[in-house]
Amino acid sequence: MPPKKRTNDADSNGSTKKRKQNQDDVKSSESASNSVDTVSEDQKENEAEGTEADNDDGGVSYKIEAPMLAGELLFCGATNWDLVGRKALPKGMKNVGGPNLWSPNRISALKGVKIRTVVSGCTAAHCIAITNEGKVYAWGRNEKGQLGLGSVDRHDVPQIVTAFDGKNIVDAACGRKHTLFLTERGRVYACGENKMGQLGLGNQSEQVLSPSLIRYKGPPIRRISCGGEFSVISDINGNVYSFGCPEFGQLGHNTDGKYFVKSNKIEFQCENVPRVITVFVEKQRDGQVSPVTDVDVREIACGVNHVLISDSKKRVFSWGFGGYGRLGHSEPKDEMVPRLVKFFEGPNRGALTIAAGSTYSLAVSEHGALYFWGQTKSAGEATMYPKLVQDLCGWKIRSLGTSNKSIVLAADDSVVSWGPSPCFGELGYGEGGIKSSTVPKEMKPIEGIYVHHVSCGFSHTLLIARCDTEEEQKAIDKLPVYTPGQ
Repeated sequence: MPPKKRTNDADSNGSTKKRKQNQDDVKSSESASNSVDTVSEDQKENEAEGTEADNDDGGVSYKIEAPMLAGELLFCGATNWDLVGRKALPKGMKNVGGPNLWSPNRISALKGVKIRTVVSGCTAAHCIAITNEGKVYAWGRNEKGQLGLGSVDRHDVPQIVTAFDGKNIVDAACGRKHTLFLTERGRVYACGENKMGQLGLGNQSEQVLSPSLIRYKGPPIRRISCGGEFSVISDINGNVYSFGCPEFGQLGHNTDGKYFVKSNKIEFQCENVPRVITVFVEKQRDGQVSPVTDVDVREIACGVNHVLISDSKKRVFSWGFGGYGRLGHSEPKDEMVPRLVKFFEGPNRGALTIAAGSTYSLAVSEHGALYFWGQTKSAGEATMYPKLVQDLCGWKIRSLGTSNKSIVLAADDSVVSWGPSPCFGELGYGEGGIKSSTVPKEMKPIEGIYVHHVSCGFSHTLLIARCDTEEEQKAIDKLPVYTPGQ
């Protein structure tokens, strides 16, 4: 990307940090401004009060477009939120329980509510649903306040996040124990665990129970994504910022942030505020590294500790933990700065859509073909570079959902899913019969129901089903209704 553009954006808050002009590109990423290191007292007060002034870029008010399509929420998968992703309950915790829903259910509290966005994450045991009016419902695990409801109580029934009364929320992102919310003005709010600085609030507090405005002053944000313990956001100018745990280089600042406290105790130098990523590279087979410029970031996808982005030229970059080939560079090496995935470079080779699961990555090419790399089955073979998913050749893929190990997607007029055992209902195959599959299979219980959008959590799936006509509503009305506690 052009350095001047990034530097201006990074320093838009008036940071007085000086740069050394003669440093090379990679070193400059380490000394790049934290974009929000110095914040005026007025701004701090505004953030503390949660006020949301209109964001403008060059004096022009900007509005983030919300999805136009809406429908009824369907859910399948695990509902024992305290146990999701764990072998046993944490010490002292009472088992409240919750069934595995093997086929898509309507949720009683959201029957008849038009939902335009559903969000969870491959590491998340909580869910976010956003209505047509921009209201937010949250439910699931809440041990660190990640639901934004002002408490740490688990909620099995979707609850309205009253902190956003009067605001129009257009998107959200879920990490392992934290959540980001995006308003139509391009402002980002965060709540949940913050011990690694993953909320971008300028500190590393244990937890934040109510959504708080992140410490960022720059162009409006248009994309947000969460990894396990870090976050990545991008603004309307195509700049990308990261904050949180840097352990495997997943923040893209050319460091894994490790330092020794005592003889063998390792700590991490976390980023507590959004810091702009300044360097993007291309590596040749002979090991030669060259910078890539004009990267205008459009999409972001985070796994547990790796990141994918795609830009306006449909190029894909990846960085972070490289195990099992999830970065797509034909080697399992960690990458400390965004590196071009060569497979998607060149005319008609670009990627239209990207997605990341815990240990794998997906992309839909310009020709509509689905590519996979990484690993979903722990005992299986790793795919070190993007490989065509043959079973879906000829399908038009509209929406991708990535859980811990399973994949769910809306394609043509169907919903298709697959994933290795153990599964908990996230594949939606129904009661009886198979529970897991190594090859893509259609979700038969909702055959004939058109799904706009798919999102997956650690072991659950959220679907938005179209209900524009009487016939469509009748088909949805036939589905089972889940009422927690009954």
